[in-house]
Amino acid sequence: MSVARVGPKEPATGERGVCASQHPIVTETMLGVLKDGGNAIDATIAGCLVQATVQQDMTNHTGTVTLLYWEASTGKTYELNGMGTIVPGLAPFRRVPKGQGMYAAEMSPYAVIPGFMPALKALYERFGSKPWADLCAPAVHWATDGHEVDSFEHLVMAQTVDYYLYTPSGRAHFMPGGYLPQVGDRWPKPELARTLERLSDEGPDHFITGDWAQRFVALANELGWPIEPAHMSAIPPRWGEGTRYRHGDYEIVQLSPPERQAVFCALVLGILEHLDVRSLGHYTESAEALYYFGHALRRAGFETGLINDPATFEDPSETLLSPDYHAQLADLIRRSKPKVDLTRHVELVSPPAALEAAGAAKPKQPTGSCELSIVDAAGNWVQMMNTLQSGGIPGEVLGGVPMVGSHGMSSLDAAIGGWFTGGGRMRSCIGNTLVFRDGKPWWSLGTPGNVHCTVPQVLVNVLDYDMDPYAAEDAPRMLPLEEGYALPVESRIPPDVVAGLARLGVLLKPLPPYDYHMGSYQMSWLRDGLLHSTAGPRRAGLAAGF
Repeated sequence: MSVARVGPKEPATGERGVCASQHPIVTETMLGVLKDGGNAIDATIAGCLVQATVQQDMTNHTGTVTLLYWEASTGKTYELNGMGTIVPGLAPFRRVPKGQGMYAAEMSPYAVIPGFMPALKALYERFGSKPWADLCAPAVHWATDGHEVDSFEHLVMAQTVDYYLYTPSGRAHFMPGGYLPQVGDRWPKPELARTLERLSDEGPDHFITGDWAQRFVALANELGWPIEPAHMSAIPPRWGEGTRYRHGDYEIVQLSPPERQAVFCALVLGILEHLDVRSLGHYTESAEALYYFGHALRRAGFETGLINDPATFEDPSETLLSPDYHAQLADLIRRSKPKVDLTRHVELVSPPAALEAAGAAKPKQPTGSCELSIVDAAGNWVQMMNTLQSGGIPGEVLGGVPMVGSHGMSSLDAAIGGWFTGGGRMRSCIGNTLVFRDGKPWWSLGTPGNVHCTVPQVLVNVLDYDMDPYAAEDAPRMLPLEEGYALPVESRIPPDVVAGLARLGVLLKPLPPYDYHMGSYQMSWLRDGLLHSTAGPRRAGLAAGF
């Protein structure tokens, strides 16, 4: 078994298939399914079930599943949105008491209906080929025997476990014996193993209509959330074809509204193209390119605040995807650039001694979520997200399954948003991406962690700056330009570029050189007739091929 390590990764190569995940156990599970004749969807399902068993700091069996799948035999692209769902007409139910736990009262998550298992059921019924029990077996094994806790898992749990310490079930699960499992400890989960055995025997309906679902409804009612059994399946996962747009010689496919990522990326790529950023040099070498990039990310976030579920709102995507609109936004940004040297202003606002410290006060950033990237022997491609976000009753653990709920807000600038009537799906920014060249997949990518702003950066690095996919993933990443003209960037930017930003009135706020909150990509690509795959250096992933 490979060791989970944060840091540089060696891309994998395969003639018949490749896969990558954020955990070696998950990658080796998926590789085993592929070698045993399973298809990419089989490997995805087995990988998801294991990931929610060994990475409960990042995902669980009640969170969200989204996917892009390209089927080689038909040449069709399928999109599946399995985000957890709001119960229409019910007031938001928040489990964490005011002023307690990891979140302030206004940030406390609310309870939602789990979407993870309904999505796996939909996937399996449409594209699965192996017996369901075979796909569950690895997860049952790891829950029964336990996995070895690695340093990255312990780090994230230590940062987030307070959220679970206000419920008896949370304390019992995450602090057996009164403390977190330590690095090197083997952490079995016997209660989860029993749940997964029932899942293996009864199928996904165990979580939708079966015993686990019935216990979920009973717990919700006991706590004051008046859901009914019918709510567990009232809003099924949604199939689609994704949103397509062109960038140069490439066609990009990403999740369609209410997901915002496709429009966000199209806006950033389009704005930067009209600003001719490529001619300025890479953003790690050009203050002007970095300035434009920060502005483009900020503007895209503003514009995509208008996107909600097309079933309940009008859809502005056509306008937001328009190259003419991108040209107008680029012209606005270009015409607003300073004409004088503003270095002294930056010095007055934040003296030089404070420049390095500026990054220390950065706000709490998201931690959870897992991405899977798979290409099988038949040439089918899968890019999937599974995450702890937007599922279940916040802070509770039921049958060994921890639950987080949703941070969605009906806000113009919230990354996750939902409405408590109308029956629409919540929106988010999830980065499942397929890049086509000459009508066939050439590259697939996705990540957890500040997805909205990091996906366009990696896309630009490859499609506009001609970087190798791993080098594109490794390059420093930024958050959008902040209201106070500060730009948070991983602190690998040369001093002359930092000084150039100051002349443009922008204070660089240094993030850690490799900040795991900034994502860690799972990617697959085709080059020289061979498949390649990689896991990013910011988290403890692994890529493999055969």
